[in-house]
Amino acid sequence: MTGIRDALKAAATELARAGIEGGRLDARLLLGHVLGRAVWPHEEAPLDDEALARFRSLVARRIAREPVSKIIGRRAFWTLDLAVTADTLDPRPDSETLIEAALDAFAGRAPPRRVLDLGTGTGCLLLAALSEFPDATGLGIDRSPAAAEVARRNAETTGLADRAEIRCQDWDGLPDDGRFDLILSNPPYIAEADVPTLAEEVRDHDPIGALAAGADGLDAYRALAPVLSRTLAKEGVAILELGIGQGDAVAAIMADAGLAETGRKADLAGIDRTLVLKWNDTRSVAP
Repeated sequence: MTGIRDALKAAATELARAGIEGGRLDARLLLGHVLGRAVWPHEEAPLDDEALARFRSLVARRIAREPVSKIIGRRAFWTLDLAVTADTLDPRPDSETLIEAALDAFAGRAPPRRVLDLGTGTGCLLLAALSEFPDATGLGIDRSPAAAEVARRNAETTGLADRAEIRCQDWDGLPDDGRFDLILSNPPYIAEADVPTLAEEVRDHDPIGALAAGADGLDAYRALAPVLSRTLAKEGVAILELGIGQGDAVAAIMADAGLAETGRKADLAGIDRTLVLKWNDTRSVAP
């Protein structure tokens, strides 16, 4: 009977041969999903035939470039464990820079009381923000009914459902009341011509509507600008995720809507990943 160590070693070799980086960790996560517990490379415990067959089938899916998170239906984000499905964008570490930027923006001042997440997907940004600002309530919106349902489920499993409202609607349906102290968004920002060049894990397994944004990748930012103008509080902060090299173009779009850049935050690769905005101080009033 095959043991855990040998099964992991064989799977890691197969994954590496298929050109998949991090195959050792992927194998452990997949086998842990089969067994319902964490596993370690040195374990000698035997695997029964059913568990081994299930594990090998999951490894085959990973070799076909299906992301581990979509295979096991879970993804860690910030301090949270979230459900993911084919209807949601896979939360990535790059997006955690928005939460870091939010903490920086409110350091030394009153924390936000109302948070808005535009295009919430799994709810990762909204729920991570609420976990860090315990007196805040928030609203996450997504036009996908299936994604909104995933976000609701994540709000419940993280214990944040009493402070997080999830709605299925378009951005344009938000009222003109300027009541949100913190607005977060990871909008689509890939140029349509670049979609075929994306990694298979992204291109084939994330919803295309959460990725592509017109010929130049900026259509979603153009749509966001007037929404921010209507919904951001006078002393509020808006934080947007950026595609590579998009900072200046997005800042210009937002400036036309009366919003001024206060900074950018780079991800672990040193790429500017977030744009932090506030109302332009030269405006006499904000909505």
